[in-house]
Amino acid sequence: MEIRENPHILTGKEIEEIIPHRYPFRLVDRILDFEPGQWAIGRKCVTSDEPFFQGHFPDYPVVPGVLLIEALAQTGAVAVLSMPEYKGKLALFGGIKNARFKKQVVPGDDVILKAEVEKIYGPLGIARGEAIVDGKSAVTAEITFALQ
Repeated sequence: MEIRENPHILTGKEIEEIIPHRYPFRLVDRILDFEPGQWAIGRKCVTSDEPFFQGHFPDYPVVPGVLLIEALAQTGAVAVLSMPEYKGKLALFGGIKNARFKKQVVPGDDVILKAEVEKIYGPLGIARGEAIVDGKSAVTAEITFALQ
């Protein structure tokens, strides 16, 4: 999954037309390209004024790993919920497997979020995600989701 020559780009407002997340919990700034029901590539530009940095950690700001997993899930949700049959639904966590945190993400990082839908069966599905910073993998995980 790579960005195509003529990508399907979504702005923050367009993302909010697909997924229900809003500030301060929408963790995808932009979708760089996506294929409904298949995959999505997003971007999160981490700034020093993110609300979670007030407590994690004031003297050593690091994006919490669970929020990176959430950002991957939101990116994958764009791919799934952009399908006409799932419009207006919620994608809820069903499980997280094999999460690996390989690199700290800090203010100033531009995080590329890749989510690939492996399968959807009934109201359940599985996606694989990877967060990348400066060409290096920061987080990988398999996410199970339930559509409601």
